[in-house]
Amino acid sequence: MAVLAVMVSYLIGSIPVGYLLGRARGVDIRQHGSGNIGTTNVWRNLGPVAGAIALTGDAGKGLVAVLLGRYLGGHGLELACGLAAIAGHSWPVFLGFRGGKIIATGLGVFLGLTPAAALLALGLWVVVVAAFRYVSLGSIVAAVSMPLWMLLLHRPREYLAFALVVAVIAVYKHIPNIRRLLAGTESKIR
Repeated sequence: MAVLAVMVSYLIGSIPVGYLLGRARGVDIRQHGSGNIGTTNVWRNLGPVAGAIALTGDAGKGLVAVLLGRYLGGHGLELACGLAAIAGHSWPVFLGFRGGKIIATGLGVFLGLTPAAALLALGLWVVVVAAFRYVSLGSIVAAVSMPLWMLLLHRPREYLAFALVVAVIAVYKHIPNIRRLLAGTESKIR
């Protein structure tokens, strides 16, 4: 049952919400803006309503996967299912393994695992984006902060390890953004 739950979680994570929103409007979101299927690119190119739907859908994928794992097997399986959803969002089978940068799906996963940590990271994201106007910088800082929140909230070691793995994936997926931030060419929000 555990293997099936992880596979289902990967497939849930692979549902390309942003891509489907674009297709519903006759747009391939991968051909616009940053080319990413995630919330920020959807927001910038399809508007705030579509962006909010993408955020909710992508976060929902992560939350559903964690809840599935918890229901079927407890903490170990909820972590595995959460990671599978993140992998599905990042490398979706339905889009040739080219997906999003995991921030919204990761938010949903952490809301399911440790809501307080997710809300602390979200608050930090808001502060960084408000101060510097870079969504990518806020996303990176929020992801990298997650292991700290796990420590401060005295979560089990496996949650800390999980948060470290997710932070590494998030930074990896943001390498092009990091290069643009360092070069001063990253897009700011208005």
